[in-house]
Amino acid sequence: MHFTGTSTPPQMHQIAPFSGFYSSINQVVHSTLPPWPHSIFQPSSRSLRDSYSIEQLLIHCANAIETNDSTSTQQILWVLNNIAPSDGDSSERLTCAFLRALVTRAARYGTCKVIPSIPNVQKPIYKFSMMELASFVDLTPWHRFGFTAANAAILEAVESYSVIHIIDLSSTHCMQIPTLIEALANRVKIPTLVKLTIASATNNIRPIFNISYQDLGTKLVNFARSRNIVLEFKVISSTASNGFLSLIDELKIQQLVHPKRDEALVVNCHMMLHYIPEETLNPQMNFLDSSSASFRTMFLKAVHSLNPTLVLLVDEDADLTSKSLVCRLRSAFNYLWIPYDIIDTYLPHDSKQRQWYEADIGWKIENVVAEDGSRRVERAEAKNKCVERMRNAKFREVGFGEAAVDEVRSMLDEHAAGWGLKREQEHLMLTWKGHSVVFATAWIPNSFDQ
Repeated sequence: MHFTGTSTPPQMHQIAPFSGFYSSINQVVHSTLPPWPHSIFQPSSRSLRDSYSIEQLLIHCANAIETNDSTSTQQILWVLNNIAPSDGDSSERLTCAFLRALVTRAARYGTCKVIPSIPNVQKPIYKFSMMELASFVDLTPWHRFGFTAANAAILEAVESYSVIHIIDLSSTHCMQIPTLIEALANRVKIPTLVKLTIASATNNIRPIFNISYQDLGTKLVNFARSRNIVLEFKVISSTASNGFLSLIDELKIQQLVHPKRDEALVVNCHMMLHYIPEETLNPQMNFLDSSSASFRTMFLKAVHSLNPTLVLLVDEDADLTSKSLVCRLRSAFNYLWIPYDIIDTYLPHDSKQRQWYEADIGWKIENVVAEDGSRRVERAEAKNKCVERMRNAKFREVGFGEAAVDEVRSMLDEHAAGWGLKREQEHLMLTWKGHSVVFATAWIPNSFDQ
């Protein structure tokens, strides 16, 4: 970020080895032989360590937990623990994270008789300073890809406006905004006013910030002033859990009191749509049926009613919405190997920054696997489903110009080999070793539906 510098990585919390969970069960996992005779599971077999076999073990374990099969649950947990050290390679650490999540689920829902005796291990939540969060975000293109694509699209869309109002709904606490301010300041026609509105923070979305939004706003206003831009910063108490209802209501009131004239309204939704509850939170909801619409559908329709100049939607290309634990686990396993592989490429084994990332991914895995109902907030949808939602909400995709594509490619050149960019129809897709990671889309209200 332009208004930050380098910093020493923080001391992240140390996650105790998984074997510590079982200290009260006769040292079962410390043995080299299974605690039951003639087991069909033999962790010494090399075949168990390939990704397909590990995925099948995790699926069998999830099924055993869901069917209250105590014996199979204990057997598979034992095998997984013996092949998944917390300090192993990326595949082993990924498996260890899923193992912990399965243990948490079994303990929470009382599936396995042995699980209630497992101590409740509380992992402290690390709160990032501004410098640390900027370093966290800048390390890989995971977030920078969306920042770069969205900012380029915003610059093109607001070129003729003197006032720009940005609704920044982002999980990274305005880390995108300084670069956008810098770009606006370098234009021939500098806007007379930039208004920035954000929703108040939610406690269950990582990464967690350690400064108040009032302090953040002061820093952003001062930074904008140093670039000869007048910035108004406003925080509205609102949360993703109800589709930012109070934020939308406040924006509607503002439009009634102060109708737009020469003002562009940009809604920037970065890694935030998947935190708004969708249909699987209530199986009777149907996003095609407005009478039973989820908060996610209602949010998009409410955004359409504001008649925005541009809507940016950036999110992870994964499907974690299934009501089936097995389906969610499989999707998460086949998507979240990517950040573990990235970590091994970018960071040394003893890096503190590695702990930032793995703590963040581990929380995501635990939420997907161990939580249900309103506590399960990680409900990402595949790109195609998000595109369908936007079209059903009467938006039209406008895509990204060549300038945006060039900006993204230039940004990717700053990072290690392995990252790629796919341009499919109107959207952009960030890839890692050919696998889809994050998508970016740009939308305007369909003129035929105004």
